[in-house]
Amino acid sequence: MALKTLSLVKGKDQFLFRYEEGQESVVLRSLVDMVNRRDVAFDWFDAAVLSHQLGQHLSKELKGYLPKKVA
Repeated sequence: MALKTLSLVKGKDQFLFRYEEGQESVVLRSLVDMVNRRDVAFDWFDAAVLSHQLGQHLSKELKGYLPKKVA
């Protein structure tokens, strides 16, 4: 399995999430957990940015399953 990384730099903080393909739902739950923490400067906008990155990773992965266009 390939290891994927999501990252966000926000001021002096850096948020880094590493996960294996197929564990996207775990990452999404972790983003929600981070938003709910009061000791971390991580909000819904940050979660949206990282979930967008997650979607881009999934899109790239799914394109690999599409048949190649024949010229």
